[in-house]
Amino acid sequence: MSENLNRVKLSQWDALLVESLRSSGWSNEDILRKVAEGDLPVDESEYEFDYKQLTALQAEQPELFEQAVKTGYQIKYNTIRGIRSWIWVALGKEGELELEEGKEAVEAALTVAEKERLASVLSFGWQIESGTKSADGDTSVYRISPIAH
Repeated sequence: MSENLNRVKLSQWDALLVESLRSSGWSNEDILRKVAEGDLPVDESEYEFDYKQLTALQAEQPELFEQAVKTGYQIKYNTIRGIRSWIWVALGKEGELELEEGKEAVEAALTVAEKERLASVLSFGWQIESGTKSADGDTSVYRISPIAH
């Protein structure tokens, strides 16, 4: 958990924008160069991402943006739907929402590496609980939920 303290913080939306470019096959160098040049794709997904926001972020806070892309980031504030979206955009996995009051969570079948990646970006106040191994043996179903106060 202490490693997250040194990570730069991105908004949930900016994190989704970066991960969307990564999932399109862009390397860190591609992201940094093309965002700076404004050479951005048009997003046809359900999210309708407007990557110009990243160009603005890079112009305003170039060091923060570069560090987020190259060494990782932590999301400032997650929402339950935002976590589900991040899992889909960054990992290509479908998360299941549980929205019953007091039991809100996202459940997703992830590998250990995917779970660790998710844990590294989650904002303060969220926990990942291990669940059952899935039939394929490579993934487990994890439950991501708010930490009870």
